[in-house]
Amino acid sequence: MRASSAPTPSRRTVLASAAVAATVVALPAAGTAAATSRGHQDSAAEPHRWRTATIGGTGFVTGVLFHPTVKGLAYARTDIGGAYRWDSAAARWTALTDHLGWDDWNLLGIEALAVDPEHPDRLYLACGTYAQSWASPGAVLRSEDRGATWQRADLTVRLGANEDGRGAGERLLVDPRDSETLWLGTRHDGLLRSTDRGATWAAAPFPATPSANGQGVMFLVAAGRSVYAGWGDGGSTLYRTDGSGGWEVVPGQPSGSAATKVPVRAAYDARGRALYVTYADAPGPNGQSDGSVHRLDTVTGAWHEVTPARPDAAAGDGFGYGGVAVDARRAGSLVVTTNNRWSRIDTVFRSTDAGATWTSLKDTAVLDVAETPYLRWGGESAKFGWWMQAVAVDPFDSRHIVYGTGATIFGTRDLVHWAPEIRGLEETSVRFLIAPPVKGGRLLSGLGDIGVMYHDSLTASPSRGMASNPVFGTATGLAMAALRPSYVVRTGWPSGSSSAGASSDDGGRTWQPFAAQPEIAASAPGPVAVSADGSVLLWSFVHWDGTRYPAHRSTDGGASWTEVTTFPKGAAPVADPLDPRRFYVYDTHTGAVFHSADGGATFTRGATGLPSGDVQFKVAAAPGRSGDLWLSAKDNGLFRSTDGGLTFTAVAGCQASHALGFGKAAPVRGRERPGAGYPAVFQTGRVSAAYEGVAVLRSDDAGATWVRINDDAHQWGWTGEVITGDPRVHGRVYLGTNGRGIQYAEPRRT
Repeated sequence: MRASSAPTPSRRTVLASAAVAATVVALPAAGTAAATSRGHQDSAAEPHRWRTATIGGTGFVTGVLFHPTVKGLAYARTDIGGAYRWDSAAARWTALTDHLGWDDWNLLGIEALAVDPEHPDRLYLACGTYAQSWASPGAVLRSEDRGATWQRADLTVRLGANEDGRGAGERLLVDPRDSETLWLGTRHDGLLRSTDRGATWAAAPFPATPSANGQGVMFLVAAGRSVYAGWGDGGSTLYRTDGSGGWEVVPGQPSGSAATKVPVRAAYDARGRALYVTYADAPGPNGQSDGSVHRLDTVTGAWHEVTPARPDAAAGDGFGYGGVAVDARRAGSLVVTTNNRWSRIDTVFRSTDAGATWTSLKDTAVLDVAETPYLRWGGESAKFGWWMQAVAVDPFDSRHIVYGTGATIFGTRDLVHWAPEIRGLEETSVRFLIAPPVKGGRLLSGLGDIGVMYHDSLTASPSRGMASNPVFGTATGLAMAALRPSYVVRTGWPSGSSSAGASSDDGGRTWQPFAAQPEIAASAPGPVAVSADGSVLLWSFVHWDGTRYPAHRSTDGGASWTEVTTFPKGAAPVADPLDPRRFYVYDTHTGAVFHSADGGATFTRGATGLPSGDVQFKVAAAPGRSGDLWLSAKDNGLFRSTDGGLTFTAVAGCQASHALGFGKAAPVRGRERPGAGYPAVFQTGRVSAAYEGVAVLRSDDAGATWVRINDDAHQWGWTGEVITGDPRVHGRVYLGTNGRGIQYAEPRRT
C-alpha cells in the first residue's frame, strides 16, 4: 500500500476535555427496575440483543499474544478498541472490554496485556488511550476467568495506547519468579510494580529517568528467571534484573547508530537461550527509516547482529523493525517484521538458524481477502501489510503465524497462504450512519480511516468493500436525499486523489466524484447536506486543526459551486426532510440557529441564546416532518423546535444528549397515547429517570418518556458521534462507537 493510501488512525476521534469532564455513575442493567424520575421521564429499561456489524478489523492491532501452555488460547489488543480473546472452536475473537462505559472511554485503548504461564485463567490489561493532561489516568484490569469478569485497579499515571510507540511492548509482565508480582512500564512515570497480582501498584526503582515527551519503558520480557526492559528515552536501551538486586545495563548492547536508537520489541527463545531484540530509529508506527535486529546469547552474554535486510532511506527503502516472535517448538526459529516500509511493502522475515539466514514470507505469499473485501482498498490488490509491529507464532503449531496491521490480523497455517483471522474483532471509528427507507441496502456508514461502506448484510463484510471512485480516508460527510433516497453524497479526506466529494444515484452502491470542487475541499473537507429532492448540495469546510472556511453550494450535482457568505463557517448543515428549499445549521460558537428558505442560497438567524462552546453540537431533523428539529447539546441537554429553528424548548428531564436519530414509529395499539405515530427517537444521553449515567435511550412518544436499551455489559466507551434507528423496523437501532465499530440491536421479544 502506498503511504498516501494508508489509513491514518491519528485522524480518529480525539475527545476534547469537555467530553472527559462528563460525570457518570453505574447504570442498572437493561430489564432492571428503577425509581421514577422527576418531571415526566419514564424509568423503564428494555432488554435488547446487541451485536456488532461485520466489517473486519479496520483498526491498528497493536499486540497479539498466544498463551504458552494452553492450546488455542490467544489475546489481542488494539489502540482504541479494547482487548479480545480468541475462541478457537468458533474461529473468532470475543470482545472483553465492552463493559467500559462513557466515563471510562479512555480505558478502551489497551497499552499492554499479560498472561500468567502458571495460571492459564489469569489475564491482565494495562488500559489508557492517551497520556495527555486532559485524559484520565490509566487502570489495570485483572481477570481470573480469561476476561469474562474483571477487577480493576486505578492508576495515578497515564498510559498512551493510541500514541507513538503503541505497537511496542508488551509493557506489562508477570514476574517469572513469582506470579504474585507484576511489572508495568510507563511512558513518563518510570516502572511500576505490584506484589498482590495487580490489586495495588507502586513506583519501582529504575536506573533511567523518563522524559515528559519520551517513550519510557518500551517493553518487559522474561528470559528464564531474568526480566529485561527496553528503554526508549535515550542512553542505554536495554536493562535487566534477576531479582537478586536492582536493574543493570545489559553489557555489550548495540549502540551508536540510528538503527539501534529505540528498542521496539523483544522475544526470548528458551530452547536456544537467546533474546532477540528489534530496533528502529523511532518508536513507530510512523516515522521510522532505519532499524536492525540483534541477538543476545543470555548464557555467554555475546551479542550478534542478525538484521535480515538493511534499510536504505537514501535509496527510497527506509523502514524500521517491529515485531519479533520465537517458535517455542524449535530452537533458533523466529520471525520479525519490518515496519513503515512503503516503497517495497512490509514483510515478515523468518529464520530457522538463529538469524543467520532469512526468508521473506511476503515474496511467496498468496493473500485471500475475500472475507474482508475492503482490504483491496477501492479496487487495488490487497497488500501484505503495513504498521506491522505485532507478530506471534502459535506455540503448538510452528506454521501458524499471525501478524497485526493497521487494519487487520493476517494468519497462515502453511507459511504460504494468508487470510485475515479477524472475525469478531471490529475497531472502526464510526462517524455517520444512514439506514435507507427503501428495500435493498441495510446500512450506509461513514467511517474513520476507511471512508464509506455500503452494507447489504450486517453479518458479512460489505461485498463492495470501501466506496471507491474516489477512495477516501476518513469520511467527513454522508447525506441522503430524503425524498429521493437513491441519491447519496459523501465527503472525506482524499486518499490517492484530490477528489474530496462524490455522489451516488443507486443508494451508495456505486459512486462518481463531483465534477468540480471548491479549492479548499481537498485540504479541509467537511460535512455535507443534500436537499430533500437532491437538487442542492451544501458543503461546509473545516481543517483538521479547527480552521473554518466558508460553505459552498451547488445546484448541478457538484459541477459548479458558489460560496454562501451567510452560512456560519465550519458548521454542519442539515436539510429539511420534506421541503427542498429549507436547510438549517447550528453555530456552536454563538449558540444560534440559522435557517434558509431559498435552497441554501442565504441563511437567516433564528433562535439565539442556546448552548455554545468549542464542541460540535448536533441538529437532527425528524423524518416526514418539516421544521421539526432536535438539538443535542451534550451536557447542556436536549432541545426541540417545531417551527424550523425560530424557537427551541428544552426537553424536560433530559440532562445530556450527545447523539440523536430516528427510527420507525411504534405501532399504535388500543387507545391513542400522546406522541403516538411519532418516529422513534434514539439518543445517547442522560435522563433523570432512574440512573445518572449516559445510556442508549429510546422514546416512542416524542421525548416524553425514555427507555434504556443498552445494559452494563454493552457500553463501548464513547458513543457520542452518531446513532440512528431503522425506518423499516420499529426498535432496531444502529450505534456508532469510537473504536468498537457499528453496534446494532433489536428488543428481545418475549
